[in-house]
Amino acid sequence: MDRIESTDGRIRARWQRDPEGMRRRILDAALAEFTRHGFGGARIDRIAAAAGANKRMLYYHVGNKETLYLAVLEETYARIRTAERALNLESLAPDAAIARLVEFTWSYFLENPEFLTMLNQENLYQARHLKQSPKVRPLHSPFVGMIGEVLDRGVAAGAFRAGIDPVQLYISIAGLAYFYVSNRWTLSVIFDRDLSAPQARADRLAHMTDLVLSALRL
Repeated sequence: MDRIESTDGRIRARWQRDPEGMRRRILDAALAEFTRHGFGGARIDRIAAAAGANKRMLYYHVGNKETLYLAVLEETYARIRTAERALNLESLAPDAAIARLVEFTWSYFLENPEFLTMLNQENLYQARHLKQSPKVRPLHSPFVGMIGEVLDRGVAAGAFRAGIDPVQLYISIAGLAYFYVSNRWTLSVIFDRDLSAPQARADRLAHMTDLVLSALRL
Protein backbone atom coordinates (compact mmCIF):
# COMPACT_ATOMS: atom_id res chain seq x y z
CA MET A 1 0.00 0.00 0.00
CA ASP A 2 2.82 2.42 0.88
CA ARG A 3 4.40 1.76 -2.49
CA ILE A 4 1.15 2.54 -4.34
CA GLU A 5 0.62 5.71 -2.33
CA SER A 6 4.21 6.76 -3.03
CA THR A 7 3.72 6.23 -6.77
CA ASP A 8 0.45 8.17 -6.69
CA GLY A 9 2.22 11.00 -4.88
CA ARG A 10 4.95 11.23 -7.51
CA ILE A 11 2.41 11.23 -10.33
CA ARG A 12 0.32 13.86 -8.53
CA ALA A 13 3.42 16.01 -8.15
CA ARG A 14 4.12 15.76 -11.89
CA TRP A 15 0.57 16.87 -12.63
CA GLN A 16 1.01 19.86 -10.32
CA ARG A 17 4.42 20.85 -11.71
CA ASP A 18 3.53 20.48 -15.37
CA PRO A 19 -0.19 19.95 -16.01
CA GLU A 20 0.06 20.83 -19.71
CA GLY A 21 3.05 18.55 -20.16
CA MET A 22 1.20 15.67 -18.53
CA ARG A 23 -1.88 16.29 -20.66
CA ARG A 24 0.37 16.37 -23.75
CA ARG A 25 1.88 13.00 -22.83
CA ILE A 26 -1.56 11.51 -22.26
CA LEU A 27 -2.85 12.74 -25.62
CA ASP A 28 0.24 11.43 -27.41
CA ALA A 29 -0.07 8.05 -25.70
CA ALA A 30 -3.79 7.95 -26.44
CA LEU A 31 -3.22 8.72 -30.11
CA ALA A 32 -0.78 5.82 -30.36
CA GLU A 33 -3.19 3.50 -28.53
CA PHE A 34 -6.26 4.45 -30.56
CA THR A 35 -4.47 4.20 -33.90
CA ARG A 36 -3.01 0.81 -32.98
CA HIS A 37 -6.07 -0.80 -31.37
CA GLY A 38 -9.06 1.31 -32.41
CA PHE A 39 -11.57 2.80 -30.00
CA GLY A 40 -12.99 -0.58 -29.01
CA GLY A 41 -9.65 -2.23 -28.40
CA ALA A 42 -7.90 0.68 -26.69
CA ARG A 43 -7.22 0.37 -22.97
CA ILE A 44 -6.97 3.24 -20.53
CA ASP A 45 -4.45 1.38 -18.36
CA ARG A 46 -2.03 1.13 -21.31
CA ILE A 47 -2.50 4.82 -22.12
CA ALA A 48 -1.87 5.80 -18.49
CA ALA A 49 1.24 3.62 -18.26
CA ALA A 50 2.68 5.00 -21.50
CA ALA A 51 2.06 8.57 -20.32
CA GLY A 52 3.53 8.01 -16.86
CA ALA A 53 0.15 8.63 -15.22
CA ASN A 54 -2.34 6.32 -13.55
CA LYS A 55 -5.91 5.46 -14.42
CA ARG A 56 -7.49 7.25 -11.48
CA MET A 57 -5.77 10.55 -12.13
CA LEU A 58 -6.25 10.24 -15.87
CA TYR A 59 -9.99 9.87 -15.37
CA TYR A 60 -10.00 12.82 -12.99
CA HIS A 61 -8.00 15.23 -15.15
CA VAL A 62 -8.92 14.12 -18.68
CA GLY A 63 -12.11 12.04 -18.49
CA ASN A 64 -13.27 8.61 -19.57
CA LYS A 65 -12.27 6.75 -22.73
CA GLU A 66 -14.88 8.46 -24.91
CA THR A 67 -13.83 11.90 -23.68
CA LEU A 68 -10.19 11.10 -24.30
CA TYR A 69 -10.92 9.70 -27.75
CA LEU A 70 -12.79 12.86 -28.70
CA ALA A 71 -9.94 15.02 -27.41
CA VAL A 72 -7.50 13.07 -29.58
CA LEU A 73 -9.81 13.31 -32.57
CA GLU A 74 -10.18 17.06 -32.11
CA GLU A 75 -6.43 17.45 -31.93
CA THR A 76 -5.86 15.52 -35.16
CA TYR A 77 -8.08 18.06 -36.93
CA ALA A 78 -6.54 21.02 -35.13
CA ARG A 79 -3.04 19.98 -36.17
CA ILE A 80 -3.77 19.81 -39.88
CA ARG A 81 -5.82 23.02 -39.87
CA THR A 82 -3.01 24.83 -38.02
CA ALA A 83 -0.46 23.58 -40.55
CA GLU A 84 -2.70 24.65 -43.43
CA ARG A 85 -3.03 28.18 -42.06
CA ALA A 86 0.76 28.39 -41.97
CA LEU A 87 0.91 27.87 -45.75
CA ASN A 88 0.18 31.58 -46.28
CA LEU A 89 -1.77 30.87 -49.45
CA GLU A 90 -2.90 34.47 -49.54
CA SER A 91 0.66 35.52 -50.39
CA LEU A 92 0.87 33.27 -53.46
CA ALA A 93 -0.55 33.65 -56.94
CA PRO A 94 -3.84 31.73 -57.23
CA ASP A 95 -2.48 28.82 -59.30
CA ALA A 96 0.61 28.57 -57.08
CA ALA A 97 -1.59 28.63 -53.97
CA ILE A 98 -3.74 25.74 -55.20
CA ALA A 99 -0.64 23.77 -56.22
CA ARG A 100 0.80 24.38 -52.75
CA LEU A 101 -2.40 23.14 -51.12
CA VAL A 102 -2.36 19.97 -53.23
CA GLU A 103 1.29 19.35 -52.33
CA PHE A 104 0.68 19.99 -48.64
CA THR A 105 -2.35 17.68 -48.47
CA TRP A 106 -0.44 14.92 -50.25
CA SER A 107 2.61 15.26 -48.01
CA TYR A 108 0.56 15.50 -44.82
CA PHE A 109 -1.33 12.30 -45.57
CA LEU A 110 1.92 10.48 -46.32
CA GLU A 111 3.73 11.78 -43.24
CA ASN A 112 0.87 11.49 -40.74
CA PRO A 113 -0.74 8.06 -41.18
CA GLU A 114 -2.31 8.35 -37.74
CA PHE A 115 -4.49 11.18 -39.07
CA LEU A 116 -6.00 8.93 -41.72
CA THR A 117 -6.35 6.07 -39.23
CA MET A 118 -8.35 8.25 -36.84
CA LEU A 119 -10.55 9.50 -39.68
CA ASN A 120 -11.16 5.96 -40.92
CA GLN A 121 -12.15 4.82 -37.45
CA GLU A 122 -14.50 7.71 -36.86
CA ASN A 123 -16.19 7.14 -40.19
CA LEU A 124 -16.83 3.54 -39.13
CA TYR A 125 -18.72 5.06 -36.18
CA GLN A 126 -20.54 7.42 -38.57
CA ALA A 127 -18.96 10.42 -36.79
CA ARG A 128 -20.67 9.46 -33.52
CA HIS A 129 -17.96 11.08 -31.42
CA LEU A 130 -17.22 13.98 -33.75
CA LYS A 131 -20.86 15.11 -33.60
CA GLN A 132 -20.32 15.83 -29.90
CA SER A 133 -17.44 18.24 -30.55
CA PRO A 134 -17.99 21.99 -30.23
CA LYS A 135 -14.49 22.61 -31.61
CA VAL A 136 -14.19 20.91 -34.98
CA ARG A 137 -16.67 22.87 -37.08
CA PRO A 138 -15.21 26.30 -36.15
CA LEU A 139 -11.78 25.04 -37.23
CA HIS A 140 -13.00 24.56 -40.79
CA SER A 141 -14.79 27.84 -41.51
CA PRO A 142 -11.57 29.92 -41.76
CA PHE A 143 -9.98 27.20 -43.89
CA VAL A 144 -12.89 27.16 -46.34
CA GLY A 145 -12.75 30.95 -46.40
CA MET A 146 -9.04 30.82 -47.23
CA ILE A 147 -9.65 28.54 -50.22
CA GLY A 148 -12.57 30.70 -51.31
CA GLU A 149 -10.36 33.78 -51.25
CA VAL A 150 -7.80 32.06 -53.49
CA LEU A 151 -10.53 31.06 -55.92
CA ASP A 152 -11.94 34.60 -55.98
CA ARG A 153 -8.51 36.01 -56.76
CA GLY A 154 -8.12 33.48 -59.54
CA VAL A 155 -11.45 34.49 -61.05
CA ALA A 156 -10.60 38.19 -60.78
CA ALA A 157 -7.26 37.57 -62.51
CA GLY A 158 -8.93 35.68 -65.33
CA ALA A 159 -7.09 32.49 -64.40
CA PHE A 160 -9.94 30.43 -62.91
CA ARG A 161 -13.51 29.91 -63.95
CA ALA A 162 -16.24 31.15 -61.64
CA GLY A 163 -18.61 29.02 -59.60
CA ILE A 164 -16.19 26.61 -57.89
CA ASP A 165 -17.35 25.57 -54.42
CA PRO A 166 -14.33 25.69 -52.06
CA VAL A 167 -15.68 22.78 -50.00
CA GLN A 168 -16.10 20.60 -53.08
CA LEU A 169 -12.61 21.58 -54.24
CA TYR A 170 -11.02 20.59 -50.96
CA ILE A 171 -12.91 17.29 -50.83
CA SER A 172 -11.64 16.54 -54.34
CA ILE A 173 -8.04 17.37 -53.42
CA ALA A 174 -8.22 15.31 -50.24
CA GLY A 175 -9.91 12.44 -52.07
CA LEU A 176 -7.27 12.32 -54.79
CA ALA A 177 -4.54 12.02 -52.16
CA TYR A 178 -6.44 9.83 -49.70
CA PHE A 179 -7.41 7.05 -52.09
CA TYR A 180 -3.86 6.60 -53.35
CA VAL A 181 -2.29 6.67 -49.87
CA SER A 182 -4.87 4.38 -48.26
CA ASN A 183 -4.93 1.86 -51.10
CA ARG A 184 -1.34 1.94 -52.35
CA TRP A 185 -0.60 -1.59 -51.17
CA THR A 186 -3.46 -3.24 -53.03
CA LEU A 187 -3.07 -0.94 -56.04
CA SER A 188 0.63 -1.84 -56.22
CA VAL A 189 -0.31 -5.51 -56.54
CA ILE A 190 -3.14 -4.91 -58.99
CA PHE A 191 -1.08 -2.74 -61.35
CA ASP A 192 2.24 -4.47 -60.69
CA ARG A 193 4.13 -1.33 -59.78
CA ASP A 194 5.52 0.01 -56.51
CA LEU A 195 3.29 2.97 -55.75
CA SER A 196 5.28 3.73 -52.60
CA ALA A 197 8.49 4.36 -54.56
CA PRO A 198 9.75 7.97 -54.55
CA GLN A 199 9.30 8.37 -58.30
CA ALA A 200 5.76 6.97 -58.14
CA ARG A 201 4.91 9.46 -55.40
CA ALA A 202 6.38 12.33 -57.42
CA ASP A 203 4.42 11.24 -60.48
CA ARG A 204 1.22 11.08 -58.46
CA LEU A 205 1.72 14.59 -57.05
CA ALA A 206 2.38 15.99 -60.52
CA HIS A 207 -0.74 14.25 -61.86
CA MET A 208 -2.96 15.50 -59.03
CA THR A 209 -1.70 19.06 -59.36
CA ASP A 210 -2.27 19.08 -63.13
CA LEU A 211 -5.73 17.54 -62.71
CA VAL A 212 -6.88 20.07 -60.10
CA LEU A 213 -5.51 23.13 -61.89
CA SER A 214 -6.94 21.96 -65.23
CA ALA A 215 -10.37 21.72 -63.61
CA LEU A 216 -10.12 25.30 -62.33
CA ARG A 217 -8.78 27.03 -65.39
CA LEU A 218 -10.91 28.75 -68.02
